[in-house]
Amino acid sequence: MRRSDGVALAFLAALAVASPLHAERPVMAPVPAVDAAPGRKLETAVFAGGCYWGVEGVFSHLKGVHLAVSGFAGGPRDRKVDYEQVSEGDTGFAESVRVTYDPAQISYGTLLRVFFSVIADPTTLDYQGPDHGTQYRSALFPLNAEQDKAARAYLVQLDRSGLWRDPVVTRVERFTGFQDAAPDHQNFLTKNPRHPYILRWDMPKLEALKTMFPALYRDKPSA
Repeated sequence: MRRSDGVALAFLAALAVASPLHAERPVMAPVPAVDAAPGRKLETAVFAGGCYWGVEGVFSHLKGVHLAVSGFAGGPRDRKVDYEQVSEGDTGFAESVRVTYDPAQISYGTLLRVFFSVIADPTTLDYQGPDHGTQYRSALFPLNAEQDKAARAYLVQLDRSGLWRDPVVTRVERFTGFQDAAPDHQNFLTKNPRHPYILRWDMPKLEALKTMFPALYRDKPSA
């Protein structure tokens, strides 16, 4: 066992003892058996995994990620929404993050692995942590056939892994477009590190990324 693996396992064990049952917990998800073939330029991926503050905050600290933007996905293509409307839970949209990344530095499969290791619990239907409603569902929005193939294969792999007691319920959904959230919701974790919600729910995710994936972590977030 490598030293970094031992540190990650010790971190997971300590968190499992200290965390209440309802808390989100990091899990070392497996390396994807199927990955998307890399392109020759920057690519985009869209993830929904609960409150977008933490999702965006973690992805922005990954090497190879050029930009992470909070917003909304999953609803009707022709409907325009804002945070207040999506928060009602009846629009079909989910709080989501658009990730622009360099496939020469980080693959789509690695983004999936980090997402399910430290960001989202794939077994909770229509909620993550303290946030409940369809707007907080976990979902993957593939933007091409390669991402679709990798996403579907990874969900099957996770369900068979035995890492979670409950079945995997994260869905692959058709991409109907992405709408940016308002400027005051962008880079929220970086701008508000002492916010009570960030301290309770999102800083542990960032610490888990740093501890479990030290080779992928960078201190300075993407712009």
